[in-house]
Amino acid sequence: MVAETFDIVVRGELVPMITDELDGFEVIPTGAGTTLLRGVVPDQARLMGVLDLLRSFNIEIEAVMHVQHPPG
Repeated sequence: MVAETFDIVVRGELVPMITDELDGFEVIPTGAGTTLLRGVVPDQARLMGVLDLLRSFNIEIEAVMHVQHPPG
């Protein structure tokens, strides 16, 4: 797996204790009761690690989406 960008949508707002653990992810509150996490993931192990971290804090994951970048 080459480094790719992923969006992870979680329910609620995340406290600094959690966001501090999400090194490399931009934290974007949507105002719709969810938070968007966007980051470049170097490999599948890192993606699974982030998802496991969120689950360990009992954060509800609503969606995980691969972000397609236009060629250029």
